[in-house]
Amino acid sequence: MINKNIFLFTMLLITFNSFAQDKMDTQTVKVWRINFLNPAIELEYPISNKSTISSAIGIGYNGAYPDLTYGGDGFIYIIAPFLDVQYKYFYNFKKRQNKNRTIKNNSGNFISLRLISHGPSIMENINRTSDFDFAFGPTWGIQRKYGKNFHFLFDVGPQYYFDTYGNGNIMPIMVQINLGFDLNK
Repeated sequence: MINKNIFLFTMLLITFNSFAQDKMDTQTVKVWRINFLNPAIELEYPISNKSTISSAIGIGYNGAYPDLTYGGDGFIYIIAPFLDVQYKYFYNFKKRQNKNRTIKNNSGNFISLRLISHGPSIMENINRTSDFDFAFGPTWGIQRKYGKNFHFLFDVGPQYYFDTYGNGNIMPIMVQINLGFDLNK
């Protein structure tokens, strides 16, 4: 059932993307970034005038997924390597340009489909059911370029998470906040 919903959502995004193109001078661009909150190197690559695929690899903080962890007291944390891949469709470039706001380095609001995977822990204060976990789901977000190179990203949405043993569940809210620097000029 979940695979069917993911397929339908992906097809909806692709269809919306292909019919929503307009003749305004908007163009996504290739951007290399360094993120600091969860240290990573990210590449955002254009696949159309209004959509990109971003991929980040790094080592960072992750909270605990309820069905994939046990034990631990107080502030729960997992520090582990991660891979984060996200399809983003930017829907407000034209509106931002009409208000004389920048769309440089893909500054805009977006809807996306996000997949994140965590590897073996470097540090943790809980026990995980598997060394690898995965989460995916749709998100809504914003990303902005401020000043010469400062980058801000926020997105939120539901996610389905699972491990390599088939344990999994739905988490109603997933939040991502990134601060960093664009390496593009």
